[in-house]
Amino acid sequence: MTAKTVTRADLAESVFRKVGLSRTESAELVETVIDEICNAIVRGETVKLSSFATFQVRDKNERIGRNPKTGEEVPISPRRVMTFKASNVLKTRILKAHTVRKTKARPANPAP
Repeated sequence: MTAKTVTRADLAESVFRKVGLSRTESAELVETVIDEICNAIVRGETVKLSSFATFQVRDKNERIGRNPKTGEEVPISPRRVMTFKASNVLKTRILKAHTVRKTKARPANPAP
């Protein structure tokens, strides 16, 4: 199975085909949406896209980590991280797609 990466250009092309805006307007629309999502996350706001996912910024406290090569304990400084939580709708779609692929990949049972 080869994995395809969906790019901004792919999203703009999809908007162009489905909405009917020009390619330039479609690209600008995609950029505007992505910029708005990024700006909200940077401000520390939660971004919830219904039936898709929630993006949230969390504060992580300082903790002790371990260098896997040497085993030496090192402090990991406090930081802010962004989390992505898929919605139940998205999780269900992924599971259904996986089940369909798995069923198609399974060879038919040979006659005894």
